[in-house]
Amino acid sequence: MTTAPHSEAAATLSTPSLDAFRQMAVIRRFEERALELSLEGLIAGSVHLCLGQEAIPVGALSVLEDRDRVLTTYRGHGWAIACGVPLDALLGELCQRAEGINGGRGGSPYFFAPRWGMLGENSIVGAGVPIGAGVAMAAQRKGEGGIAVVSIGDGAMNQGSVHEGLVFAAARDLPLVVVCENNGWAEMTPAAAMLRSESLAERASAYGLEARVVDGGDPSAVAEAVAEAAAHARAGAGPVLLECRTIRLSGHYNRDLEHYRSKEDQDAARAADPLVALREALPAGDAERVAREAIEAVDAAVERVRRMTEPDPGTALEHLYDRHPLAGEVPAEPVQGEELTYVKAVNAALRAALDEDPDVVVYGEDVGTAGGIFGATRGLQESFGAERET
Repeated sequence: MTTAPHSEAAATLSTPSLDAFRQMAVIRRFEERALELSLEGLIAGSVHLCLGQEAIPVGALSVLEDRDRVLTTYRGHGWAIACGVPLDALLGELCQRAEGINGGRGGSPYFFAPRWGMLGENSIVGAGVPIGAGVAMAAQRKGEGGIAVVSIGDGAMNQGSVHEGLVFAAARDLPLVVVCENNGWAEMTPAAAMLRSESLAERASAYGLEARVVDGGDPSAVAEAVAEAAAHARAGAGPVLLECRTIRLSGHYNRDLEHYRSKEDQDAARAADPLVALREALPAGDAERVAREAIEAVDAAVERVRRMTEPDPGTALEHLYDRHPLAGEVPAEPVQGEELTYVKAVNAALRAALDEDPDVVVYGEDVGTAGGIFGATRGLQESFGAERET
């Protein structure tokens, strides 16, 4: 296991990459403009920025494949950009515009972009891990070699949902890579106040997982670690936890004045700015040109977003429900049929779903051979096998 403390982020860059600098510069400018637009009132609600953490999504996506899927925290703008989501469509979503990637319904902390392999942000701390485990389980069943990558913050490592998700993923050897972006702050609480050891990655041993501590300020180091973790997961060897040590150059959210944070800590973060370190490692002329192009690209997107339209209120109820083909039409009159107990009716419904749709899977505590404590899943495993009911 390698280590790279936060304070060393600016001093441990490996192979400088102009392309990585370009993407990081775009993300930096995007976040800066997003903050400005939120203060202006064009973006409503809370905005969580990844200022200082740009190297993590850039490094990760440089080695992921089209068959892989990404799920992020509410601090996911950089991940979306690294996934290839167009700047104007992404910023339009943050500004709740009709031309945004979700028609303005997701906003800053809830958008998703499945077309680009990003299955969405999540504003519930740590909730991405159990969802990612489900995505990884689907990938495992399809057998196409895809993996799920979930980003969480250091504070999420104390959440029960993360524990439960890792237990489940470990038990099933799911192709899941969890990237913990450890910026030293769990919202407004210093991570050190909640930990008895320096490393969050050490917790992985309790689950029997592989883990690694990575310099999250170095996109090349992140790329190397994610590539190794992805290969491990694809091989069926189970989940991997990567603790990416990084920094936070702004408050927890757009209105955070950081009154709880010392000047020394803020100065230390600025001194370890990965974008500055990478820029200094590149030829001055190239870096200046790329930085200028990044500013121009984002600023042009801002102007296009200003001309976008607001969503039509008449469409507010669209996309709320999706009828599964098995459900059929709801009959206008009650249907006469066999009278069943509630548990038997549940069993019959599950059996029908499993029988008619090969993508349906039933799983949970004691639902397999035991048939559930109330017998709601009794006989299903015998009929459909442990791969679909366990």
